[in-house]
Amino acid sequence: MSVSTGKCFCGAVEIEVSGAPEVMGYCHCGSCRSWSAGPVNAFTLWKPENVKVTKGAESVRHFSKTASSDRMYCGTCGGHLMTDHPPLGLIDVYAATIPGLAFKPGVHVNYAETVLPMKDGLPKLKDFPAEFGGSGIAIPE
Repeated sequence: MSVSTGKCFCGAVEIEVSGAPEVMGYCHCGSCRSWSAGPVNAFTLWKPENVKVTKGAESVRHFSKTASSDRMYCGTCGGHLMTDHPPLGLIDVYAATIPGLAFKPGVHVNYAETVLPMKDGLPKLKDFPAEFGGSGIAIPE
């Protein structure tokens, strides 16, 4: 089983992901843009049993703007780590947090909110896939 490791900005918190993510892609929603301080957020979604904090668990802080996202960050440096999405049963470990993982995006979600149009040939969903409670509607690049 493949294992990839990552850490927060200062290194106080270390994480490990094992196996393969369920899906990788880009989110263009306003919440992800604001939280990541970037025009788009690269995500990797994992089953909870495949994500472990291996160092610094006492430094992990939480922020939940909504019931659908428990955002985790380092209390020492503020470095972002991951977001637990309880309704989906998946954890988004930000691609930048695990630099050794080969990031292979397969989809864009919330593309109706984009501020950075991307022409990469990947599916662009208006919001979320239907199986995740969205419309599943694809929109043009």
